[in-house]
Amino acid sequence: MGVHAAGGVPAPSRSDAVVSTHTGTGWVVFAGTMLLMVAALNIIYGIGAISDANFFINDTRYIFGSLSTWGWIVTLTGAVQMLAAFGIWARNGFATWLGIGFAGLNAIAQLLMLPAYPFLSLALFAVDILIIYGLAVHGGPQDELA
Repeated sequence: MGVHAAGGVPAPSRSDAVVSTHTGTGWVVFAGTMLLMVAALNIIYGIGAISDANFFINDTRYIFGSLSTWGWIVTLTGAVQMLAAFGIWARNGFATWLGIGFAGLNAIAQLLMLPAYPFLSLALFAVDILIIYGLAVHGGPQDELA
């Protein structure tokens, strides 16, 4: 702590200022990690849909063509999310916006999957909302240490 200011309250020191500029680092690491986990799940589910695995309900009508088409969309979404997660850890501004966008798209997709898998969809929707929060509030470029 620094020298006491008027009223007996300690003046902030240089080390206090450094700590306060990086308060969102944990949120950014968390958001990147969760985005990577969601990406891995999307890739696994996408491959399962492409290969017509028994995990998905048969004889269902899909918004985007067939189960195979939906599988390719989910797989490509997962691949972009995975790349965005690594960019987020590198504090790339474009990757932050990409992560927010694809977490939002995934949240909408999870709401569409709600009737088929309610608990899984709600859990992944909640994770997507936390990713969006972490990136939107704390995902800006890292300040340089002075």
